[in-house]
This record gives sequence, structure tokens and C-alpha cells, in this order.
Amino acid sequence: MPLPVAATLGTSCHTKGAFMPADRFLTLTDVGETLNITPAQTYALVRRGDLKALKIGGRGQWRVERTELEAYIQRMYDETARFVAESSRRPADADNPS
Repeated sequence: MPLPVAATLGTSCHTKGAFMPADRFLTLTDVGETLNITPAQTYALVRRGDLKALKIGGRGQWRVERTELEAYIQRMYDETARFVAESSRRPADADNPS
């Protein structure tokens, strides 16, 4: 039984030292499943430039390099940490102006 994409992030399958293309790139569906978001949300991340992807082939299939997904996830962790730190420094009633 194959592992879900989330369980295989950061792993690789080597054949004679070569990185297998199936491990290098993810479809937008794979990315959405990993992030637990809809295909439309995944596509929006790519279109906005938040998540680097490439469009290949005559039918314009989108692919995201596994390392780009990992970099995006790390950026989101960093942004969240900054948000939490800034939020904790604000007075409690700053969110509810009277």
C-alpha cells in the first residue's frame, strides 16, 4: 500500500544515484492533499506566486517541485511565528476598538 504524499515528503528514491522524477515533482492535486486544501486554493497559491510551480507539456500541466513545497511550508511557519509574536505584544483590547 503506497504511503500518502505527506508521509513521503523529504524522501527520495534513488536508482544508481539519480533522483527519480516521480519523487521530485508533485501535481497540484498532490500539493492540495498535502496541505489539506482544495484544488482551487492550490491553483490560487500558484497563480499569486506564493508557491513556485512550472507549467509543462502541451496541455499545460502544473508541477510543484517538492523542495518548493517544503520552502513554502517553512515560509508559512515563519509568517505564523511572526504573527503570533506581534499579536502577543499588542494590548488585549487593541482587537476590539470601542
